[in-house]
Amino acid sequence: MLSVLEQEREPRAVDVHAHQPTAEFLEDAGGEMMRDAARKFGTSIETWDYDAMREEYREAGVGRAVLLGWDAETNTGNPPVPNDYVAEVRDEHPDFFVGFGGVDPLKDDCVEEAIRCVEDLDLSGFKFQQIAQGFDPSAPEHEPLWETIADLGVPVVFHGGSSTLGAGAPGGRGLKLKYGNPMLIDDVAADHPDLRILVAHPAFPWEREQLAICQQKGNVYMDLSGWLPKYVDEQVLHYAGTVLEDKVMFGTDYPMIRPDAWLDSFERHTDFPESVQRKILWENAEAFFEW
Repeated sequence: MLSVLEQEREPRAVDVHAHQPTAEFLEDAGGEMMRDAARKFGTSIETWDYDAMREEYREAGVGRAVLLGWDAETNTGNPPVPNDYVAEVRDEHPDFFVGFGGVDPLKDDCVEEAIRCVEDLDLSGFKFQQIAQGFDPSAPEHEPLWETIADLGVPVVFHGGSSTLGAGAPGGRGLKLKYGNPMLIDDVAADHPDLRILVAHPAFPWEREQLAICQQKGNVYMDLSGWLPKYVDEQVLHYAGTVLEDKVMFGTDYPMIRPDAWLDSFERHTDFPESVQRKILWENAEAFFEW
């Protein structure tokens, strides 16, 4: 275990990007596009329960995980991971999970559902996967949704970069990678300065654009989920340890990447001082989520 985690009396790291290891996400919401990704990378889809997930995290030194909702029903035809379900899982493990809602921007009731997520379900933010959901976040028709979320005072996670969903399938299952370009998120950040934005993943192949946005927009942050640190672009890691040391966070993309594997790669393939390690592993997340 990393020495900075061993120095803590309790598991302290915060995984800001985790999905359900259950059929609700991997099989139902993921559908064929998730099976495409598994085949592309030579693995199979397996499921397990939340007790096992929590124990795995604790053994790795991770004390909290942001559990993300998912609703790409309009674009994919697959059922969502219901927001009520995310809230129920959070309530069963309130000291471990932080629940984020999933809202489909192409549904007529997306604004009402966003309000319900916060006011009725007490979810702590929102997750959007623009490629799977098939939308441009900078398009004017989505302005009411961003205004609503900003008024609710909770943060939002946007997907950054390419996606393995649909990988290798003819036409990639119709999923369009252009919606993962973080420059589309820059427009949202500029127009909604009170909206706290976390861009998930190092945004391949637009890493430099994402770094520029995080540096220029005070309300935009990023995580390192979806990639083992040994595969992360060197410039991203350089920025994480220097000009963006207060804005980069640990994330796994669980269950696709497991916490022990990510943290082992972080230890082996980075040389950050302990002060920066603490920022990336938990301090930046605690500041961003205002805990």
